[in-house]
Amino acid sequence: MLFEFAVRRPRWRVVPALAAGLLLAASAAAAGYPAKPITLVVPFPAGGSVDAVARMLGAQLGKRLQAQVVVENVPGAGGVISTQRVARAAPDGHTLLFATPNHTINPAIVKNLSFDTEKDFAPIGLVAQVPELLVASGGQPFDDFPGFVDYARRHPGKLTYGSAGNGTLPHVTMELLLLKLGLDVVHVPYKGAAPALNDLLGGQIALKMDTITTSQPHFAGGRIKPLAVASLKRSPLLPNVPTIAESGLPGYEGILWLGVLAPAGTPAAVIDTLHRAVEETGRDPAWVRQLEAAGVEPRTTSPQAFGTMIAAEIAQWKDVVRRARITAN
Repeated sequence: MLFEFAVRRPRWRVVPALAAGLLLAASAAAAGYPAKPITLVVPFPAGGSVDAVARMLGAQLGKRLQAQVVVENVPGAGGVISTQRVARAAPDGHTLLFATPNHTINPAIVKNLSFDTEKDFAPIGLVAQVPELLVASGGQPFDDFPGFVDYARRHPGKLTYGSAGNGTLPHVTMELLLLKLGLDVVHVPYKGAAPALNDLLGGQIALKMDTITTSQPHFAGGRIKPLAVASLKRSPLLPNVPTIAESGLPGYEGILWLGVLAPAGTPAAVIDTLHRAVEETGRDPAWVRQLEAAGVEPRTTSPQAFGTMIAAEIAQWKDVVRRARITAN
């Protein structure tokens, strides 16, 4: 027993020393970061709402990290090109991806991706979200979510809904809703959200998953009816409009989330530095006001929670795509 105690005792002393060494190494890795301008890659063209939030975030991160943050717009292939660009970048925290739900939808609809959506990226955290809003054209014979569900059940295949195209977020979130409710509503894909909204206003389609900022201006004239918000909590912009979750589908959520990812292998200390900067931004009252004025809700998470959400969404969209027989074209 004495020999056994003598062997084990040095191990107890080594563990704290090893931990201290790791902490020193991590601190050293973070101390020199950032060493050059940070590139924030956005998978959409300049000028849209996602690009606007990315540029606002870039300014905030630049201020907190004392570095230049350059927004690089790399549109194309539903976000695949920009995602591939970041997956192949050096894992040093100087090239980041401003990710959206395309990141979790693409594995379900795009064949032979050149990267692994989970393994090739290190989550930093969510930044904000834009809840979707289920809206109906003004001429529909229902004014709320229960009315829509009742009418669709009694008239299978009669109602239509528009989206910005196959595999887009409004498409898959609407199909998720229809699958959960067991409803038959016909999908009409468009080449973008704007033409779909125009046909909704004209009564050519009955329904659409839209955003509050684009549909709200048409509420007063009765050309669009808000039925339900697709976030877990009611939107402060539409406090009297219930959520889909509280209208009979607990847990249902359809949001355009915005988050930051780094290439896999980025040092943990750098991830932590970036996450702290994102968290500090999320607590800044000026940032919150800036987002809310644009119809965007601030939302931050830990890297671990963001990673868990990504994994859950990948599985969810693969199931929806399979059951709804969604294709990329």
